[in-house]
Amino acid sequence: MRTIQMSNYTVGEDCFETIPAVLAGYRATRIVLAGGARALAAAAPGIRAALEDTGISIEAEVVYGTDSTQRNVDAIADVLAQTAADAVFAIGGGKAIDTVKTAAKQHDLPVFSVPTICSNCSSATAIAVIYHDDGSFKEYAYPDAPVHIFINPAIIAEAPAEYFWAGIGDALSKQPEVEYATSGKDLSHTAALGLTLAHTCTEPLMEWGAEGLADVRAGHASEAVKQIALDIVVNTGYVSNLTNQPDFYYNSSLAHAFYNASCGVTRSGAHHLHGEVVSFGVLVLHAYRGDDAELERYARFNKQLGLPVTLAELDLDRSHLPQLVELAQQTNEWKLGNPQAFSPEAFTAAIIAADAFGQTLLEER
Repeated sequence: MRTIQMSNYTVGEDCFETIPAVLAGYRATRIVLAGGARALAAAAPGIRAALEDTGISIEAEVVYGTDSTQRNVDAIADVLAQTAADAVFAIGGGKAIDTVKTAAKQHDLPVFSVPTICSNCSSATAIAVIYHDDGSFKEYAYPDAPVHIFINPAIIAEAPAEYFWAGIGDALSKQPEVEYATSGKDLSHTAALGLTLAHTCTEPLMEWGAEGLADVRAGHASEAVKQIALDIVVNTGYVSNLTNQPDFYYNSSLAHAFYNASCGVTRSGAHHLHGEVVSFGVLVLHAYRGDDAELERYARFNKQLGLPVTLAELDLDRSHLPQLVELAQQTNEWKLGNPQAFSPEAFTAAIIAADAFGQTLLEER
């Protein structure tokens, strides 16, 4: 028996007005708002206004921390227990929402997600990334998917543009990773549906990405912003829930293996966002497959948006390759997200090839 979790969602600048009716369907009257500090400042006033004179009480408003660690998960779980909440709003980006989803699972509470940035699809998924306190990858957790998502393009457009930018980079991975992981496999109905939906993930990014990013940088909640938000949150989130099941894992592949490995590589330089690194991992995946046309198409799109096309843009170089390749082999994506066993030698060669192609792009006028 398999139960597939797919979140309902409301999209629009007036989406918070539907909160009372949505909560009524779950008989939720005592809620906690939990998320990032900046996210709560952006979204909590609108949520509070929507709940005035409804009889629904906000028992606590709590900042989750700054990373999705087990320590922060347990802290949020303690708040939920102390307040006797019957529902929780997960507000913010991927790490905030992953933390809150995982904490809520400890008490079997429904989660209502409010993505204030579109850095990934966490606000729709039944999976969460848990990190060690030092920021290195620890494990995946498997909370329930949020039951409802409230997508407010105005809040997303007013957030720092770097997260929207990185969200595009992360979403670029969904279609090629699922296509590769499922290739040559005899797919069940659920997996086949996930693959079909994965085919819808890349083109909206290519069509609306540059315009949407420019609009977010201008603080303008445009149609392009809404289309990208829906693609990142809904399209890729639904694909994740369909392709990540107990008896198969097609949700991600080498692009995320590259990202997860990079978290364990100590180097100088700026912090790099999840989707930023994943977007280069997509180039590595295309190089690994020997698909030069897709490598060029995705790399040129990366360059257009300022996403990385070389190792140097991630403060990596070829001296890091042995450690990257070693750490990649410890990931779920390496072990499960492939039609046949990955080759460390071919992975190394693919990283070099993607980096070399990116260097040629940067040299173009």
